[in-house]
Amino acid sequence: GGPWEVMSTEEEQARYLEDALKEVQKQAFYMKRAMDGDSLKLALDHATEMLRELRTNLLTPKNYYELYMRILDEMRELEEYLNSLQRSGRSMVEIYEQVQCCATVVPRLYLLCCVGGVYISSKEAPAKDILKDLIEVIKGVQHPMRGLFLRNYLTLVSKNKLPDVGSPFEGIGGNLQDAYSFLIQNFVETNRLWVRLQTQGGNKDRKKREKERMDLRILVGTNLVRLSQLEGLDVADYKANVLPKILEEVLSCKDTIAQSYLMDCIIQVFPDDFHLNPLELLLQTVSTLKEKVNVRAILEALMDRLAAHSANNAAAGAVGAEINSFKLINDCISTLIEERANMSLTETLRLQTVLTNFA
Repeated sequence: GGPWEVMSTEEEQARYLEDALKEVQKQAFYMKRAMDGDSLKLALDHATEMLRELRTNLLTPKNYYELYMRILDEMRELEEYLNSLQRSGRSMVEIYEQVQCCATVVPRLYLLCCVGGVYISSKEAPAKDILKDLIEVIKGVQHPMRGLFLRNYLTLVSKNKLPDVGSPFEGIGGNLQDAYSFLIQNFVETNRLWVRLQTQGGNKDRKKREKERMDLRILVGTNLVRLSQLEGLDVADYKANVLPKILEEVLSCKDTIAQSYLMDCIIQVFPDDFHLNPLELLLQTVSTLKEKVNVRAILEALMDRLAAHSANNAAAGAVGAEINSFKLINDCISTLIEERANMSLTETLRLQTVLTNFA
């Protein structure tokens, strides 16, 4: 069944959350005590019990988020402990294998991600191999809400561990392509889980569900932020290998909320000059978005970025002229006005005004 079988009251929600947090506090206390006594096995046992709380079906996304954040704090302690073991010569591959014996799926995958991050740091195996392994096993959680948070944890533990250009893991550990392939794959899977949240429960709660999904959108956006932070990613690579895959997911998910949010995300998180070259590709996508998506807001944001880039960069004016950004956007707007019978006169005029300002 779905995560919202229990449509509970506020008081019940508060109690569920309080109970879960109490259990987390208790297990974290024993976990730290075990680490102080240098008993790895015991520490992992208590970490498993603590992570079990993330299997709950009782919490709304907002409360689940709070529980997750509390557990993250405790997981940092475990990561620190594993780092100290690694520095003193403990083999990480052994510990990585040890946590795979954990019987419960959700705790096992959180522990694998946690150990996996330290395992990459140890360089006992190439970063790309460990990342590939993690992104495969993590598919074991298909429950939309649990899966979303688990994938977010994977983006956190892998943050400085990708074989990006200039990173300590480049070379034997992999290359830029391995880094962005990992992030794109995680983005696609995260978005699918996020879209599936919409179908949980009946139609009657649609509005509530949409609100809850908006509360969690950052979990999807983080993957795009990580992509934009890759040192080695240049415009050519972005246009050829990264943007097409992102846009393919945007279109194929056929979900109004996701399309609106993701297009806005792409425009906001990637640098200005990343929008000029692949402009045609972006605009093609805009004109095929779902009927309810506010395309004016998306185009307005895009034109603002391009105009700012042009103003800050005299040479960019020449680039803009070269690819004729005005004509491309004008054509896109004409197509939209023709094809979208439901576009109000106000929206049509606002679009034309934005275009005039851009010109």
